[in-house]
Amino acid sequence: MDHSCDPVAERVAEGLGFSCRDADPLVTVRDPFGLENGTMPVLELLIVGGAVFALVHAWRRWRRDGDPVNISLWFASVVYLAVIEPPLYFPGWFGLEEHVGFIFSHNVFTVQFMYDRLPLYIVAFYPALSQLAYELVRALGVFARRGPLAGSVAVAFACQVFYEIFDQLGPQLKWWAWNPANTMINEPALASVPMNSMLLFASVSFGAMTYLVVRLVGPGDGRAALPGRQVAWRTVLAGAATPLAMIIVSAPSGAFRGEDRLGIQRAVLGAELAVVWIAGLCLLADAWRARRADPAPPPAASPLFVRTYPALYLGVHVVLWLVALPAYLASTDGVTEQGTPIGSLWYSALCALAATGVLLAALRATAARAAAEPVPS
Repeated sequence: MDHSCDPVAERVAEGLGFSCRDADPLVTVRDPFGLENGTMPVLELLIVGGAVFALVHAWRRWRRDGDPVNISLWFASVVYLAVIEPPLYFPGWFGLEEHVGFIFSHNVFTVQFMYDRLPLYIVAFYPALSQLAYELVRALGVFARRGPLAGSVAVAFACQVFYEIFDQLGPQLKWWAWNPANTMINEPALASVPMNSMLLFASVSFGAMTYLVVRLVGPGDGRAALPGRQVAWRTVLAGAATPLAMIIVSAPSGAFRGEDRLGIQRAVLGAELAVVWIAGLCLLADAWRARRADPAPPPAASPLFVRTYPALYLGVHVVLWLVALPAYLASTDGVTEQGTPIGSLWYSALCALAATGVLLAALRATAARAAAEPVPS
């Protein structure tokens, strides 16, 4: 099975406590109570449940409100995953060994696909997070006031702060492991998390995908409601084209690849991440000022989804961080006593603070809308 479990992949998998040898090519189901640690089934339930919740909400938005953006974004996220993930798991299959190499390996969860490389919760993660960020930004009225581009930048920021709380925690709790030998892609890093991942996967992908979906299927510009077939092919196009934006944004830092130029790469990636933060905070401040200046309620939002899932996602991750904190504080040289690398506590705390701000602002907007709606007789 060398074509699916080469020596590098086997070594990373062994560090997580399993072997990728003789894995089922389609699907494997395990006992959720027999996983590496108790945080893993909690994470699965949070993310898979969130994706189902988001799908129900997206369907209602389309059929009840006539807006296909949510349902398109949900499925575009799955298309994007189908395009981007297999080459990362099996670079040899796509002739990418010299260009990207073996980057990381997920641990084995309750349900796994593709030779144990793809957990079900990862399939669910993209649509759950894209809906979470899009609905928060939409509830703040950014799309309505500033248009698709500014709204998508705000989504990129929202995804950054919600994603990195998860991303900085995962390696310590053995949810996945980065390949430390792959310095070409996994360096420079913030603690144990590659900065390329922080920028491209946690922000650029979601922002670009949202922009494409809104432009392709959104009801703006006087466009009539699209039939289902039109929504379907435009959704596939949006998801498949999203990696192109990641390639473009990765070009500035990619021009300085090489161990002797890691400092330049770090500066470039840090500057790009700073742009995401500055733009996101400016748009959030603008939305807050607009609410104070004009108390009229924003466009229809989903009180149920916005008021429950983002807060649940944030709250569960805070609890998981508290569970990991003793081992984090006892770590030496960035490695816990259990031998797992730690993430960045200060950056996770900053993201949690920003995520709380976005969430509270959205909750205030949806509460104002609910108060403005007439009470049915």
